[in-house]
Amino acid sequence: MSDPIKHECGLAFIRLRKPFSYYHQQYGTTLWGLNKLYLLMEKQHNRGQDGAGVAAVKLNVEPGYPFMNRIRSNAPQAIADIFQQIGKEISELEKYHPGIQNHPGLMKGHVGFLGELLLGHLRYGTQGKNKLEYCHPFINRDTIPARNLALAGNFNIVNTEELFALIGKEPSDTTRFSDLAAMIELMHTFLCKEDEVSPQQLDIKKVLRKTLPLLDGGFHVAGLTGNHTPFLLLRK
Repeated sequence: MSDPIKHECGLAFIRLRKPFSYYHQQYGTTLWGLNKLYLLMEKQHNRGQDGAGVAAVKLNVEPGYPFMNRIRSNAPQAIADIFQQIGKEISELEKYHPGIQNHPGLMKGHVGFLGELLLGHLRYGTQGKNKLEYCHPFINRDTIPARNLALAGNFNIVNTEELFALIGKEPSDTTRFSDLAAMIELMHTFLCKEDEVSPQQLDIKKVLRKTLPLLDGGFHVAGLTGNHTPFLLLRK
């Protein structure tokens, strides 16, 4: 086992249980979930000042439309930079469609990060300094929704090279020593195999049971799949 994880990267996770119309009626804004995510990330500002990232998954999206989106920043004020970019998209939308914020359904369709599942991360860099490509979440994409995977967390895994060798993938110089890169590639491999066996009833628990025994180290991780399955993992 590795040394225990200490006061490092920050993680925020939100699962909205009601439709966006509820939050608009109850709180006066369709952006309630995004606003809460911003607050959760700001409260952990000291836990990662080398970068930040946000991933969002939308439920019940029509085929052909984006359902998983990600934004990352390594700016000096990364959290502010991310939410300013999201805010700019909303401002532009309001400019060409005045009053659209009073229509939650249209807002969901037009705003990329207006999802029911929201994942935020603050990076405390241990490698790669504050390069953007090391910022979480990482995403593995696929044309099949269930095989899309987003992961973010805090890691101290010591067998990353073994994990890449196990799945027969040669890591790049960027990902060779990345705990998250090794974990997402391993998990995504098992996810795709599980989807081949039972595409209509994909069980993320089976994927996790195969993945976790192979990881040597400590971590706390949050993940989202393209078929709307969130999960949280913790090992001290």
